[in-house]
Amino acid sequence: MKLTNDSYVILIHTKSATERYYRDKKGWLKISTRGRKFRATAEQVLNHLLPALAGIKPNVTVTVEHRDFGRGD
Repeated sequence: MKLTNDSYVILIHTKSATERYYRDKKGWLKISTRGRKFRATAEQVLNHLLPALAGIKPNVTVTVEHRDFGRGD
């Protein structure tokens, strides 16, 4: 099982929307609630993630999914 950054999808849920963050070969990618794709630095991902984890933003939850690509890693 591969446990590197590119094996996970971070989902930030609000009342009416979900944003997705994942890492590909070029770096971090954000998929907006409308399906638009934006490149992001690791710092930008943390800036969105940390307030939700700290409980500062009400009604925002974070989940992380593991993606198994079956590469035999």
